[in-house]
Amino acid sequence: MQDAVLAMLAKEPSHGYHLRARLQQSLGPLGESMNPGQIYVTLTRLEKAGLVVCERADGLPERPERKVYALTPAGQQRVAAWLAEVGWPKPDLAEFHLKLAAAAAARLADPIELVAAQRRELLRRLREVQQAALAEPAGTGAGLLLEGVVLRLRADLRWLEACERAWSKADDEVEDG
Repeated sequence: MQDAVLAMLAKEPSHGYHLRARLQQSLGPLGESMNPGQIYVTLTRLEKAGLVVCERADGLPERPERKVYALTPAGQQRVAAWLAEVGWPKPDLAEFHLKLAAAAAARLADPIELVAAQRRELLRRLREVQQAALAEPAGTGAGLLLEGVVLRLRADLRWLEACERAWSKADDEVEDG
């Protein structure tokens, strides 16, 4: 969650309420279960870690001072590292989806390139697991576990294909618009 919030701030400084709305919009129905206070707890932690700064901004008459959060240089570095990360040992699909949405919204990275990097990592892991499965005698517990890992990696690869199709379509619509 922290990295997704930082990436959303990379586009522009924002109020906590606006960040929460953008995260919920990016997650669709999964975002409905987001605790309203979670974004503020996350922002406080990020501020204590020196990744964001908080400034007071003039607001509406009923909210005279609102907090606006912006990235620090350390926060910018962390966003760049998060976007470059291709680990997939136990994927959090919602986090990867947010990474794609935040990268596109802030124009930090091309979502298609992020998907391609993830695909390369999954294919590397798939090759490793398939080689290990071939070395196991048939019908063993380890062989069954490795078969499960292969099936999971293949499912994740299919999901990445769906992500690529969706983001390619979004890119086409932007170019046509």
